[in-house]
Amino acid sequence: MESRTPRQHFSHDLTTQEQELQDNVLLQRFAESRAAKEGDRFRPCYHFSPPENGLNDPNGLCYWQGNWHLFYQGSPDEGRVHWGHAVSKDLIHWRDLPYAIYPDTEENSFSGSCFVEEDRVIAVYYGHQGQAGLMVAVCDDPLLLNWTVITGKAVIPNVDYDEYGVPQQIYDPCIWRDGDFYYVLCGGWADGISPLAEPHAHNKVGYPEPTPCRLADHLYRSPDLENWVYMGEFIDNDIFGFSGDDGSCPYFWPIGDKHILLTFSHVHSAMYVIGDYDRLRQKFVARRGGHLNTGRQGSGSIHAPSACPDGKGGLNCIYNVSEGRPQQGWSQIMSLPRNYTLGEQERLLMTPAGDIESLRRNAVELSNIELPANREIVVDEVRGSAMEIIATIDPMAASFISINVLRCADKSEYTAVNFHRDAGKDYANRSWNIRDSIVTIDPTFSTTGGEAQINEPQSCCFRYQEGEPLELRIFVDRCIVEVFVNGQSACLTRVYPENPGSIGFSIHARGHAAVCRKLQAWSMERIFL
Repeated sequence: MESRTPRQHFSHDLTTQEQELQDNVLLQRFAESRAAKEGDRFRPCYHFSPPENGLNDPNGLCYWQGNWHLFYQGSPDEGRVHWGHAVSKDLIHWRDLPYAIYPDTEENSFSGSCFVEEDRVIAVYYGHQGQAGLMVAVCDDPLLLNWTVITGKAVIPNVDYDEYGVPQQIYDPCIWRDGDFYYVLCGGWADGISPLAEPHAHNKVGYPEPTPCRLADHLYRSPDLENWVYMGEFIDNDIFGFSGDDGSCPYFWPIGDKHILLTFSHVHSAMYVIGDYDRLRQKFVARRGGHLNTGRQGSGSIHAPSACPDGKGGLNCIYNVSEGRPQQGWSQIMSLPRNYTLGEQERLLMTPAGDIESLRRNAVELSNIELPANREIVVDEVRGSAMEIIATIDPMAASFISINVLRCADKSEYTAVNFHRDAGKDYANRSWNIRDSIVTIDPTFSTTGGEAQINEPQSCCFRYQEGEPLELRIFVDRCIVEVFVNGQSACLTRVYPENPGSIGFSIHARGHAAVCRKLQAWSMERIFL
């Protein structure tokens, strides 16, 4: 069934494309929609949000002819999922483009990824319902506006599977090329029924209730993008998945001298596995892994990834972030883009990606703030609901330090960013011999309102070396708090303060004194003009 959303065919040279976009009906609609939502106090300033209605998984992050392209599950007024599209020079300032991939023989164009070749970009995605299955589309124009679906239908049809997930599932594919073949890795599970089976896949045979299962992403191979052969389960030695994980939205790329598989679990949310790519057997041998979310998915947590090599041996990755309360006319946002690299002992390291510094305005810098034990220090110079804050702290003997952002004057509302020194283990390597430190974002007291779901505290682990500073890079953007720690780790959560005056900042150490060597803060500009 052809989409009812307006669709325009564009020329193949950049100058003409830009001229044609000036009068595009969708871009006019998007601009009006963004303008109408400017007064929403929970709509972020510098995290990507959809121009209209909602978004879900990010898809196909890629770099093509001087631009970063972000696709996502967009929701035009007709209710069918299309691939939304935005473009950026710096991964921070995004510009809306018309919907890129439209459903046709399938009911919805669900999640997938892109692979950039010298002369074209290949998108693979999940055609959901209708003539469902693995879809392949190609595009070669400057702004990736004109996509052609190979064969005009699914190249691997979805088939019924039994209570154990057999034969295999076809959804959320990622694509790469190795030698003479293209490879596609699809989300999946085995030996049980994933929670994804109902109502998402619509073709499970019987057994309506989910049962324990294991992550088992499925590999396919093709010489020509049309004819595909099933190669079997992809992951060897996966000791990092938990019962119920289903390997959705996989992204498989080199990182350093290893490979990384980023996935989303409908039970535990964002995950990663680091290991070795055995090309002879076409297997991924897991060496290290973990979760990027605390607890279950949803309720204002990090969600599904979209990743692309950064050209320097690492990856740039962006996630969508689920809602924590009903919104009017829009839903879900994107995380800040992250850069992933490998550190010592194959630890996954993460820092903000893109030119986030270009958004900074109205700098505040304070030095050597004494933090007496058990006394909260309110810093009046740091106030706002759209800020970047860098706190460089010498914990000295303190084992716990707390920073409060979005703080009301009477402390009836605040979101706590807490440092717990040597509080855990090396979670990613399942080791008790290494004492990691933990940073948590605790939204327990973030709102006094009754509409918002209060997410459980979100945490991330990192190696704190004695004598080094603790650097907390905190991004506050109206309804989200996102923290990067010592260039090693990150976590985030959604928050919805009820009081417009909840814009304050404080810091305190417990048990022993500490000192904040440097406190820097900036207000942040909007990414959409």
